[in-house]
Amino acid sequence: MRRRAVLAAAAGSLAAAVTVPEGRASAAARTVGPVLDHRVERTYDGTSGTNLSSRVAAVIGLSTGTVRATCRTTSRNLAMTLFSASDPAEPSSEIVLGLAAGALQFVVRDKGVVKVNRLTRTMYDDGAWHTFAVTVSGDGTVFHADGRPVLTLPSAHFFSAVSGLASVNVGRNVDSTHPGGEWFYTGGIRRVAVYDRVLTEAELRAESVRVDLADFGTISGILNSDTPANWVITGDSITHGALWTNGWRSYAEHFQERVRWELGKPKNSDFVIDTGVSGSTTNDLVAAFSQRVTAFSPRVVSVMLGTNDVATSGIGQAAYRANLVGLVAAVRALPGGVVPMLQTPNPVDLARWPNRTALGDYADTMRGVAQEQGVVLIDHHAHWLASNGGSVPTGLLGDGLHPDQRGHLFVSHKVIEDLRIFDPGSRVCSLTIP
Repeated sequence: MRRRAVLAAAAGSLAAAVTVPEGRASAAARTVGPVLDHRVERTYDGTSGTNLSSRVAAVIGLSTGTVRATCRTTSRNLAMTLFSASDPAEPSSEIVLGLAAGALQFVVRDKGVVKVNRLTRTMYDDGAWHTFAVTVSGDGTVFHADGRPVLTLPSAHFFSAVSGLASVNVGRNVDSTHPGGEWFYTGGIRRVAVYDRVLTEAELRAESVRVDLADFGTISGILNSDTPANWVITGDSITHGALWTNGWRSYAEHFQERVRWELGKPKNSDFVIDTGVSGSTTNDLVAAFSQRVTAFSPRVVSVMLGTNDVATSGIGQAAYRANLVGLVAAVRALPGGVVPMLQTPNPVDLARWPNRTALGDYADTMRGVAQEQGVVLIDHHAHWLASNGGSVPTGLLGDGLHPDQRGHLFVSHKVIEDLRIFDPGSRVCSLTIP
């Protein structure tokens, strides 16, 4: 797998133009602002970097602090540097914040000894602007993406862990075997900064070009954690995957393969439990919440319902909304900080299912609940229509209502993309069904 291969090789450095105040704050007198700050936006073409070596004195000896960068990618490379400080006389002595095939990576090596080399499982090569930060303190190392912590490590190695630092770069790393640079960046870098203190989460959010929902950050943390997690995916016959998958995997099964196998060990100890029941409504899930959710001690609970609600007497939009709000509250009330996730149902062929005419309104109700409650939303209803010029893509439906095997793959890819674990090199993500 790509992730295993990349983890085996230490990732490159980060280059950025920096403005540094004279001298460097001691541990006894830390600065409020960054000790090194470069705010010049530049688009890198994968062949050059920005040399900031004259600023190296600002970072030498820092044992705790923060390194952060705002960037966007224009290609998917195995190793790309955002910021790097290195010993140019050695082949492998550097501290690097970068991206490896879309994953955020932080590397600390001293004369070939790897002290930190870790990647997130979540990926950020979507062409959008993101802000990343790594904070290092006596309590360990924390990766942050878009204002939220997404990975925590017990180790605490920073600039002081690398001897002989003399080269500082944005967009590339420099060492004795690559004096012209390596791990070049392709895309835009807007700002890189180093602080001699650990920024608070509030400060990191304030410095981010975008801020993810708190729940989204928690889900990213679960995906990046090595601690096993249970995922409950519940809904009606669509989630159940009944009949119309024609023997192929349902969307829940594709997601399970992506998480439990393709993300590598120890994620194979995560469990993805499908408790979708054919014919279910939100009324049914409220009544059977203990059996279908609580019993499995989940960390994340996904709910995709509405296709039957819209055609069931007594479940108007007001009742549907109240049920969704109640389900979100019930998930949040479970022990251990369980995270709810809502998924709108796919649109249906109304010529064949005229009793589902208001399904779009129910999808809109779910969007409103997600926004009000700060819940992660996977909006399949909008995605399906947008993918087909505003019309229902009936070729993805088995009977005009239930997704067939192609429809389930389409649903799974949307989930995987929205949760930032899409890798075009993986079998799940590259799968096509003739």
